Amino acid sequence: MPQANNLFVSLNCTSVKQEMILTPFQRQFLLRCLTPDLRPEYRCRIEIMLMVDAGQSQAQICQTLECSQDTARYWIAMARAGKAHLWNEPPIGRPKTINEQYLNRLQELMNHTPRDYGYAFKRWTGKWLSKHLAKELGIEVSDRYVNQLLKRMGLSTCPKPNTIESSANSINNK
Repeated sequence: MPQANNLFVSLNCTSVKQEMILTPFQRQFLLRCLTPDLRPEYRCRIEIMLMVDAGQSQAQICQTLECSQDTARYWIAMARAGKAHLWNEPPIGRPKTINEQYLNRLQELMNHTPRDYGYAFKRWTGKWLSKHLAKELGIEVSDRYVNQLLKRMGLSTCPKPNTIESSANSINNK
């Protein structure tokens, strides 16, 4: 997400077609709520409402804040409905299970073999990564989800093609 300074610059720019959605009280309230320690999803909600009030389009808001169209559409509708004060309602949807620590540890495990952690096998599988991380961090997710996370990180439990070729060559040379 961009820094708050960028937001204030864009909010202070006057637009030819400026649609005032928020009352002056709501605008001041939201500006006061924009503190540095604010959770990112709450900051995004406030910035969406302030930006639409400043006359920016949904497309401009999504591009500037790097948020989804659904998120922008929802909070634009909330601002238009006069519900800007609900910016700090709990996030919609299921809470996130995976945190930054989990992702960092998963990546760290992929840089080592399971044997480094006392297992008898040579390669990690999604199932064993899931079990190991559940035991270590107490966060239980399915092996399929672990594989999805690995894919997003550009990692895989499958051996690299050159590793397979070098293994086949070493077997043939014996």
